[in-house]
Amino acid sequence: MGTRLDVGRVRAAREVIDPAFLDTPLYRCEALEAGLGCAVSIKLETANPVRSFKARGTELVASGLAGSGARAAVCASAGNLGQALAWSGRGRGIDVTVVASRSAPAAKLDRIRALGAVLELVDGDFDMARARAAAIAARDGIRLVEDSLDIETCEGAATIGLELAAAAPPFDAVLIALGGGAMATGVGHVLKALAPGVEVICVQPLGAPAMTLSWRRGSVVTTETTDTIADGVAGRRPIPAVLDDLLLVADDAVLVREASIVAGMRMLLDHAGLVVEPSAALGVAAVLEDRDRFAGRHVATIVCGGNVDMDAYRRWVGMAP
Repeated sequence: MGTRLDVGRVRAAREVIDPAFLDTPLYRCEALEAGLGCAVSIKLETANPVRSFKARGTELVASGLAGSGARAAVCASAGNLGQALAWSGRGRGIDVTVVASRSAPAAKLDRIRALGAVLELVDGDFDMARARAAAIAARDGIRLVEDSLDIETCEGAATIGLELAAAAPPFDAVLIALGGGAMATGVGHVLKALAPGVEVICVQPLGAPAMTLSWRRGSVVTTETTDTIADGVAGRRPIPAVLDDLLLVADDAVLVREASIVAGMRMLLDHAGLVVEPSAALGVAAVLEDRDRFAGRHVATIVCGGNVDMDAYRRWVGMAP
């Protein structure tokens, strides 16, 4: 594949990443299948110390920083990357600053602070936070960690692909939440290299469609706003290099409605016992919206994060307070 990624480096990444983030549960969830009309396996990326897949990448970033003698880094985050970088940096003596939107879920912001990072809040959305993080990096002369652009974040996420590709029997399709693109390009690259018969389907909210629109057009499409509960994938400005990779590894990119995301969260609660953030329900939402496409097939969906504001979650899924 002509992407920025390399399967050899992805295999080597497993030696660097803390084992707490590797070999996460992968299992057939038969309780979901009656409602979805297909065989469903869950790749559970919430079963780790930061409750998302992001630390697979930040472990590589922090290891490289420590090896070079760097002692500080800054990132923009919707919440999960900030937690992961704080966790990985803390164990390696790296001072981490995280810039996030004031509107980010309070649970994610509280956890970033608890992990010892300096948290700076900005008015506006993730892309505003990204601009502020870049300014801090330039001012202080420290590493700017850019999710999806930094190859470590993609190749760290790609280790999920190694674990999926090793599954027997192989899946017919893998459903991957699409935001900035680190997980989609990373997992997609590995699957195309090691399990080329598996369909790679990226899923994004209709209210935050920039990367999907870009994939469909073959060039960067930006949007002025986003409107989705799936904060973890709510970017407006795709990174050109990441889109170039995505164009090579994604077989399809689909958009799903907010009601389907909520229904997916409710199904994962009721039938799998999982409390997940909206981004983690995108794969289930995609099946709900197109049952005929997946009927009779075996799909895997990556449940990519479980950091959710519980008050909001209860409202979304209709739980009593």
